[in-house]
Amino acid sequence: MLVFILSLANFAIGMGVFVAIGLLLPIRQAFGLDETQSGLILTIYAVTYAIGSPVLVALTGARSRRNVLLIGLGIFALSAIMIALAPTAQVLFGARALSALGAGMVTPVTAGVAASISAPERQGKVMATVFAGLTFAQVLGVPAGTWIGYTFGWQSAFWLVAVLSIVCIAGIARFVPHDLPFEVTGLHSLGEALANWRGLLVIGFTTSFLGSIYVIYTNIAPLLESRMGYERDGITFLLILFGLGAVVGNYLGGWMADRVGPLRTLGTLCLLQIAIMPAFSFLPYADWMLAGVMILFAVAGWSFVAGQQVRVVRMSGNPPTVSLALNAAAIYLGATIGSSIGALAIGALGPDSLGLIGAGVAVIALLHLLLSHRVAHRG
Repeated sequence: MLVFILSLANFAIGMGVFVAIGLLLPIRQAFGLDETQSGLILTIYAVTYAIGSPVLVALTGARSRRNVLLIGLGIFALSAIMIALAPTAQVLFGARALSALGAGMVTPVTAGVAASISAPERQGKVMATVFAGLTFAQVLGVPAGTWIGYTFGWQSAFWLVAVLSIVCIAGIARFVPHDLPFEVTGLHSLGEALANWRGLLVIGFTTSFLGSIYVIYTNIAPLLESRMGYERDGITFLLILFGLGAVVGNYLGGWMADRVGPLRTLGTLCLLQIAIMPAFSFLPYADWMLAGVMILFAVAGWSFVAGQQVRVVRMSGNPPTVSLALNAAAIYLGATIGSSIGALAIGALGPDSLGLIGAGVAVIALLHLLLSHRVAHRG
């Protein structure tokens, strides 16, 4: 039950984060924002999370894991209520920053708890289960929240997020032991982690690998529109397939990490992405072929989560919770870098370049993986 509650907490976090993507248009209309201003709804969250999560995890490193989760979920629930009641865009942006701080306390700590309660040979499976909540949030929570938002008003989706967060608070209070063992950390732990360049090199693989994926994923809608002639329904269907593939990949990655080890798992995934991504540079295909490519792209992409987290815990040389917070920050950094590379590629070379550029970044990720593994073992 404990693992389920941790996964449910990540589901609430994921829904609160990603449902804003599906509701950007009504939110923009409600506050009179232009496209650039509405983009701040996502950018503010990503930047705040990347900076705030490692700091807050370090600052709360002496508190019980249950209390940290309760505080983080409380902040997240409050932020969802503030968003639903926001009278101005400034309050909305501030609430999104607050939600990033709450989420930044919850997600890394759930991973730390998962690592602490599982035997080494089962860490991959447990990590995958805990993070399945984030994956299911994209597959089920976001479409459901978007539908609710368009049907009952965009604020209703955030009220739902607040209710889910409160349910998770009750579950955490009931099922997470107050005396769960953990390694005490502080700001000095974060300072030591940031000074540990070998550990940062290990964690940085998250950025390079996700960067390769987001070269394509962020720009998938205009690519499909221009090369396949897809409109709303076609693009939505492929995104649903991507989400289902992500769910499969999340569990497959945990299984692989336990069976063959994180390094072989991640190396295999890099090679698969290098092979799969160029297909996006040679559209159009038959619909069924593109659907197959999209599923393989998602499976290979999201299989990395559990293996990389197990690797970070074992190899970074830092306290697990601090390392996992830095790893979570690296996720948003990778998404930002990959999206920027994709946008530059489209501007300079056109959308057909995305697949080959993404594969090139995946080659860099593979070299990064091998280098970080060698350096970490020498250290």
